[in-house]
Amino acid sequence: MAIESILAQIDSEIARLTQARSLLAGSGSSTATQRKTRKSSAKARKTRVLSPEARKRIADAQRKRWAAQKAKNK
Repeated sequence: MAIESILAQIDSEIARLTQARSLLAGSGSSTATQRKTRKSSAKARKTRVLSPEARKRIADAQRKRWAAQKAKNK
């Protein structure tokens, strides 16, 4: 009888852990739907494309900042 009760406790613990895992994974809840909605809206964003001139201006400005910081540290 002791073995049977231990097995029953193990089975109930497995069922409890399985349920907890499914809740954390988001299956069977409304959070899974919300998560999918957020992912799809993030994919819908267009990537920003900089022109070569704008990229050069930004790079030059950053090099200027680095040079100023380097001069300040010396």
